Amino acid sequence: MLSVLFGSEARIKVLNFFLLNPDQKYSSNQISKEIGINAAIIRRELLNLEKTELIKKEKGVKPITDKFLYYVEKSYILYPELKALFTKTQILSSQKFIVDLQKICQPKFLALSGLFVNNSTSPTDILIVARVRRLEFLKLIKELENDLGKEVNYTLMDESEFLYRREIMDVFLYNILEGNNIILIDQITNK
Repeated sequence: MLSVLFGSEARIKVLNFFLLNPDQKYSSNQISKEIGINAAIIRRELLNLEKTELIKKEKGVKPITDKFLYYVEKSYILYPELKALFTKTQILSSQKFIVDLQKICQPKFLALSGLFVNNSTSPTDILIVARVRRLEFLKLIKELENDLGKEVNYTLMDESEFLYRREIMDVFLYNILEGNNIILIDQITNK
């Protein structure tokens, strides 16, 4: 979807990487390893993005083998809008995931957290309460990760485990439910 607007799948992945990790600096080799694109292509895209002044670079320090470290310029005038656009695109990717998930199971509860709401302290990115066929589910997760260009941490529970954890005020579950999240399916919390 975004490649139509931005013209390059590699550029989208680089932008997505920086907009989801705005507080750190990375070498082109680190970015290449993280998103799985050839380092030469990454360097070309970084050069193009530098021209917009959204991405900046600074001299690296030893023992880093690259000359430069790159980072997103948060004071860039379009930074908030770009970050919001990429976050919304992640949610759209998750909508496709939900449709596909409902083909293999009947989720009682589904919440997005973590990378979907830009909360790096969240214990998981997706919480699903359902009985799933494992191999088909793992295939869906892989497709979602490919769409997002990032690893997705997920938590699966059956209904009895969810209800028990909620009853004992499990810290893990409490942090997800009371933290920043987007609840997409809820057929269970009123029980």
